[in-house]
Amino acid sequence: MNIVKLRKWFFALSALFIIPGIISLIIPGGFKLGIDFSSGSVATYSFTNNVSEKDVRTAVENIGHPEAIIQKIDEKTVLIRSKLLKEASIDAQGVRIESEKKLLEDTLITKFGDLVSTQYDATHPIIASETVRNAAIAVIIAAFGILLYVTWAFKSIPNSFRYGTAAIVALVHDLLIVVGLFSILGRFMNLEINAMFIVGLLTVLGYSVNDTIVIFDRIRENLRKQIEQPLDIIINDSIFQNLGRSMNTSFTTTLVLVALLLMGGSTIQSLLIALLIGVFAGTYSSIAIASQFLVFWEKKEFTKLFSIKSSTSS
Repeated sequence: MNIVKLRKWFFALSALFIIPGIISLIIPGGFKLGIDFSSGSVATYSFTNNVSEKDVRTAVENIGHPEAIIQKIDEKTVLIRSKLLKEASIDAQGVRIESEKKLLEDTLITKFGDLVSTQYDATHPIIASETVRNAAIAVIIAAFGILLYVTWAFKSIPNSFRYGTAAIVALVHDLLIVVGLFSILGRFMNLEINAMFIVGLLTVLGYSVNDTIVIFDRIRENLRKQIEQPLDIIINDSIFQNLGRSMNTSFTTTLVLVALLLMGGSTIQSLLIALLIGVFAGTYSSIAIASQFLVFWEKKEFTKLFSIKSSTSS
């Protein structure tokens, strides 16, 4: 089977996944940001008695947070997300003002009885903005480092820079799929992005480039053995020689991630979902994007695309 001949179909299939995600990102409210990025407070309380979302909302509004988002986890557990709750302070007359967290808990205890705080996180706006900036810098540095490493690792073969560029194209492909799907899931399933999501993105970069380098390494070996063969045939052979390994690795990794997703807590949900999407996208891109991009470049199909556009416009 000549899988390389299908490269245009692979590119089209990727576009079907990437374009809806980009559209979702462009439309206002593209991400459902967790407090790591948007700042604020999030608390989870478990009560001894059943509680209603409406009554909890009323209690939260009474302490001055009508913007709060209330989400019931089960009949006795509720998650409250709001703007940053004020800490305890001393006013001008020296009177102590209790923290809004304590006021909230006292109000809830009065209304619903005893409670247990199972989670409380608070992020200041300055820290949130720093998190966004540091996350972007981390992804850019990782991508640039991968480009340099792959170019250096394959310096012994002609056009080594193409291999580094192809690896980056595959990484951008994977990141767009993960980020786009998170945007869509945020709109329909209230899936938030947080610091664990960034950890997931960076892990996806490593996983994807590892799979890509394995195939590139086989291409390098076959280039030395089959000097007379065209590049597209060598790449096609290399893909099939590694296909079983790639599929088996992805399958076993997926089993572990699904098990963790079913048994793990909500704190690592973003990480696991990002990894799960990234495993599929990374395996696919190593075979259908990075390797095919080398053929696309070798055959100068960029030039053909531009020539078709210019002839059509004239």
